[in-house]
Amino acid sequence: MTMSASRTDTEEATGPPARVVSARERGVVVTVLLLIAVLITFDVATDLHQGASLWHVIVETVAGAAAAAGAIYLLHGTVRLRRRLARQARDLSAYRVQADAWQAQARKQVEGLARSIDRQLDHWKLSAAEKEIAFLLLKGLSLKAIADLRGTGEKTVRAQSAAIYAKAGLAGRSELSAFFLEDLLVPPVAATRAG
Repeated sequence: MTMSASRTDTEEATGPPARVVSARERGVVVTVLLLIAVLITFDVATDLHQGASLWHVIVETVAGAAAAAGAIYLLHGTVRLRRRLARQARDLSAYRVQADAWQAQARKQVEGLARSIDRQLDHWKLSAAEKEIAFLLLKGLSLKAIADLRGTGEKTVRAQSAAIYAKAGLAGRSELSAFFLEDLLVPPVAATRAG
């Protein structure tokens, strides 16, 4: 599934994505609401001084209070958003550190496995070309893909594969893979019993 297809499916299910209000836009709205609240406060004070009717003063007071409440609500939301973003940034940093550590450890283990496989291939006295083909077979490439990659014929790769299996005393690709991977891929239940 492509990214655009995924986005379309999501939009159909939940509607178009919500527009994110930037910090600048939020600041402008808060400033305007506070300005309205201040201006209404001055207007109410002037109206009271000039003896305006009570209902007029009440309506303006409610409008000013609504503007102030809106500004406070937006400011509170901004503070909560900044705290959440800071927490997410800390979490992301921690996850990146964990991922980097895992990748470094995995890289060391894979390099160790590659060296072990290389030593075994040397023990079987494989030629450099046969070793390369053996690694590509272990990676799961087809004979045709290996031939294309190496710029040789598929029959040549087939013959070299047969030579690899014969030198190793193995019946074919599945036994070659099993020779190196069988002990690595022990199910968790079996590993617990063995320990």
